[in-house]
Amino acid sequence: MNQTMTTNRKIRGALSIPVLTGIILTVLCAVNGKAMIANKTGFNFFVLYTAIVMLTTMALSINLNSGRFDFSLGSIAVLASVLSCRITFALLHGGTGSAVLMLVLNIVIGAAIGLASGMIYVTLRIPPIITSLGVTLVLEGITFTITEGKYVMNEVRNASMSAFAGNWIWSALLIAAVLAFMIWIFDHTEFGYNYAALKSNQKVAVNTGIDEVKNAVICYAICGGLMGIVGFLQAARSTSINGGALNFGSIAIMFTAFLPMFIGCYIGKYCNEKIGFLLAALCMSMLNSTFAAFSNEISAFMQSIINAVLLVVFLIYLSNEDLLKRLLRPSAERG
Repeated sequence: MNQTMTTNRKIRGALSIPVLTGIILTVLCAVNGKAMIANKTGFNFFVLYTAIVMLTTMALSINLNSGRFDFSLGSIAVLASVLSCRITFALLHGGTGSAVLMLVLNIVIGAAIGLASGMIYVTLRIPPIITSLGVTLVLEGITFTITEGKYVMNEVRNASMSAFAGNWIWSALLIAAVLAFMIWIFDHTEFGYNYAALKSNQKVAVNTGIDEVKNAVICYAICGGLMGIVGFLQAARSTSINGGALNFGSIAIMFTAFLPMFIGCYIGKYCNEKIGFLLAALCMSMLNSTFAAFSNEISAFMQSIINAVLLVVFLIYLSNEDLLKRLLRPSAERG
């Protein structure tokens, strides 16, 4: 009986935010005569955006949870996409299989760039935030040089990429594959156990013989691979790649993950943290679909403000969660 009650409590806790978000946004759209997801195309992009947010959030959390703030995530996604689409176009000229080859190349190139970034960090031994700022500028410069500061469009506008973006099944399969991989590598491997130990108490973990440097480099490689996939998904979604981002212009990609990361970590108290990130990504995708429904009323500037306000409100809630629970608890229970 107790176990059943505990399970039910965890399910309610994990689903409370996504369900509440869905209800509020659905009612808001209905009251204004709109639909959050109006058609099949809207649903395709809903699932695609869920994948983008989930992967970006996972990549951000890996290093951030270990005290390493990495600004280079967005620049990795962009450079990996530019290189992979150029190679894919040279080999297949936009023909059959272009999306698959570009996805594979994005993962490999992204992981390689992430690995190089990690090697720079562990070699220079300077604060990771400083290292990541330097890496970001270098990667943005390389991308700008390759693209001459222009948008890359012809290489990503083909039937294969359109077929991927036009069918939500592919995005859903990618979500499932990445989720399974992340749960396996962080929860069921020696690397994952060492990562958890280092995150919990780095000094004790190192004293027990865990190789901190090796673990950090692998983390950077995984982050790079994840951002490579994000770059591919962004290219499929927008049918172009912005090659002209300089002076930390690529950082905006990373900032989309802050709110879902905090939401996912909160949901992770009731379930696996990676599943929490997926549920948080669903919330953000619902919000994004609502913004799309109100595109004539809510500008991009207002969307940024709303997202920032939601982040601040949620952080305030997290800081005062125990107090709010005591205030909302029935007086009978308090007595």
